[in-house]
Amino acid sequence: MTNKTPLIALSGQQNAGKSTLFNLLTGARQHIANYPGVTVDKKYGYFSYQNQSYQAVDLPGTYSLSSFSLEERVARDFLCVENPDLVINVVDAANLKRSLHLTVQLLEMECPTVLTLNMMDVADKQGIKIDTDCLSQRLSIPVVTTIGRKGEGRDALYDIIQAHTVGKVVAAADTHRSSVRHQHLPYYPALAGAMAKLDAALFPLMTKITELPYHWLQLKLLENDTQITGKLAELLPEAELTSLSNMAKEQRALFEQQHETSINDYIAAQREAFVQSLLSAALTVTPRQGPTLSQQIDKLVLNRFLAPVFLILTVFLIYQLAIVQGYKLTNYTWPYLASLREWIAALLPEAGFLFDPYTRSLGLWIADSANTLLNYVPIFMILFALIAILEDSGYMARIAFVIDKVLHRFGLHGQSTLPMILSGVFAGGCAVPGIMATKGIPDHRARMATILTVPFMNCLAKVPLYTLLVGIFFEQDKALMMFYISTMTIIAALLVAKLLSVTVLRGEESAPFVIELPRYNLPTIRAVLTRSVERTWIYIKKVGTIVVAVSVIIFTLLQYPGLPDERTAFYQQRSEQAINRFNKAMNDNPYLELAQGEQLVSLMNYYNDFKRAKLNAKGAAASKAVNETFKQRDLGLFPFVKAPKGDKLAKKANRALRKLASARKSIRREIKEERLSHSLLGSIGRSLEPVTQFAGFDWKINVALLSSFAARESSVATLGVLFQQEDDQNTTLEERMGNQSNNLTSLTAVAMILFFALYPPCLATMIMVRVQTGQYRWMVLALVFPTALGLGVASAAYSLGLALDISGIAMMSGVYFTGLTLLLIVGLYPALRRKQHPTLQPISHDNHGAL
Repeated sequence: MTNKTPLIALSGQQNAGKSTLFNLLTGARQHIANYPGVTVDKKYGYFSYQNQSYQAVDLPGTYSLSSFSLEERVARDFLCVENPDLVINVVDAANLKRSLHLTVQLLEMECPTVLTLNMMDVADKQGIKIDTDCLSQRLSIPVVTTIGRKGEGRDALYDIIQAHTVGKVVAAADTHRSSVRHQHLPYYPALAGAMAKLDAALFPLMTKITELPYHWLQLKLLENDTQITGKLAELLPEAELTSLSNMAKEQRALFEQQHETSINDYIAAQREAFVQSLLSAALTVTPRQGPTLSQQIDKLVLNRFLAPVFLILTVFLIYQLAIVQGYKLTNYTWPYLASLREWIAALLPEAGFLFDPYTRSLGLWIADSANTLLNYVPIFMILFALIAILEDSGYMARIAFVIDKVLHRFGLHGQSTLPMILSGVFAGGCAVPGIMATKGIPDHRARMATILTVPFMNCLAKVPLYTLLVGIFFEQDKALMMFYISTMTIIAALLVAKLLSVTVLRGEESAPFVIELPRYNLPTIRAVLTRSVERTWIYIKKVGTIVVAVSVIIFTLLQYPGLPDERTAFYQQRSEQAINRFNKAMNDNPYLELAQGEQLVSLMNYYNDFKRAKLNAKGAAASKAVNETFKQRDLGLFPFVKAPKGDKLAKKANRALRKLASARKSIRREIKEERLSHSLLGSIGRSLEPVTQFAGFDWKINVALLSSFAARESSVATLGVLFQQEDDQNTTLEERMGNQSNNLTSLTAVAMILFFALYPPCLATMIMVRVQTGQYRWMVLALVFPTALGLGVASAAYSLGLALDISGIAMMSGVYFTGLTLLLIVGLYPALRRKQHPTLQPISHDNHGAL
């Protein structure tokens, strides 16, 4: 055993089962964070085997270790800097030809590697036989077979990990790496002269570049890898780096002159030849008769006529299960959140008669903000589980393929699909990683159009507001409304992309799209539940950090500058009048002695607590338990809230207390309304009313929408507090906003949904737009254009709905089908024009999937 915890890295391509094996190894002992400086997930965990602890890191899925994508750079940097004790290279056993290219690159980086052939059951069904001993001998690394989703091969993998980490001598590992590099990797004879030149230049610098694998570094210099050049700039003086770069440049030019091809293409060809030699020696394939199951399924789901139908039905089913059914579960979770609020309230200072201590107001504000969002956890659990099923089954890639058939008509590219999925084509995404994923889009026009349109997708943070409004105003049409919302954002994004393509982004060419479709797999319950819990936990952490921080800022802006002295005196006078009426009603009543001075405030809080507890009590037994609890809390005050039978004085005191509580409640509500209305943020909201009134937005809605610029979730959290909760109640936000006294209608809800769907990117996304485009003008465009578009559409829908006196669902249907009709006209216009001009030939788009 060793005191050092060995570091194990799992590396592999997408859809090879890498994350399934990671979950199999670590179980529940895993965590998710971000790699420093990027938004790519960093999943790490711990496991133990034979009294030895290990740390495992699940690297981002990549096809290679180049520097073209963010995931590739993250994985490569981790391998260079962290220097893991062992790399478990997870490959798809049924697709070795594609997978072994990454294996070769890992070995060229001199990583201590174990080749894990996963999905062996699929390979067997396809008649694929792999000689693991031959493969191990040819690569000089251990090879183990697994079926991750069934848990098969885990013990063998544990044994391999232990054998190659614990008790190994470093010198032995170094010898192993040397033999691998010189004897068991692709040979590049045409680069011998160039490598020798670089070797002579690099040898004196070896002490300065020890963290970079030597042989791999030579190849990367010849490939003109800019990331490596940047890394060397941190390690070498400028003069030495310039000399090294110039030498590599000269060798590249000489090679291209002699061989009429680039070094990059030559290296790729040599690797391909090496992989082919491995397959010839270790792979035997018995051709099977007839199409595979995946091919049979794809004949239906990728049929040009049926594919859109399957896609629409999938979206509809997701929202029917997650939103409609998941929303019902909130009826069971809300009482627990209400109890949590009561527990927090009990820890805070007591409420005053009119004005509460600052710490109590702030504490309850934070609790209400968090509770409003945490109430949607059941919905997200179901939503993320369904998305995990789509991902693991292989249908998510088909969705990208189907959508690509439409994207190129609107100035986008097939590779725009991944950023849209990351941003939330269905829901649950985030625009920040979506924008970062646009780096892989090859042409400038499609990349810029994608950056400016992915914020329209249904990111995770938009869902709470949608769910809130749909639950209040569209109880009978939940599934239809959520279907409208989910697909409407795609319609808006495509129309905006087309508009940008023919205006500010006009003139750029789009490139063809090639995508490899993974085979269909049956998702495992464990993998689906694990992913659902992980993503929900990320949402909960965001509520506990960003949303809470924003809520504190919003609270401060809504408290400043406070009530003027004359208004404070006015409300104090009204409260004194109410107390005098109470004292008059209690004249000659012995219970009055318990309701004087500070005791009166305690009595009022006792009464409100009792009333809330009674409202939350379910059944006679629970109601009786509340009585016993409050008797124990203060036996002397209990007759005020529950008069004993025959005690006329107690009943009189109870009636007087109810009137005083009602007067106090009314005064406190007016104080809160006036304070919020005349606060700094409230004043801004009111100043916007002359413009937003055409969309049906009052100052409260304006404030909520403004707060969501910092974090989308804050819109619901802010509404939860602006539509304030009474002291003697513990009601949901849906109940408070649905109150007719708030003058909110289904038309207002539709206007809010339309504006929020087209709303400008949040602050973090705006920053990412600036980073990815490198220009402030695109960031300003991303702010101004969606604001004008969203407000214009929302105002038109609300005003037209009022004029025609129609319901919200009818107005939403009208807006949706108007947008859909416009989409079809714009999308089909080039085709119609070609029919009118038969001499024009359509440009071929190489859209296909490798089945």
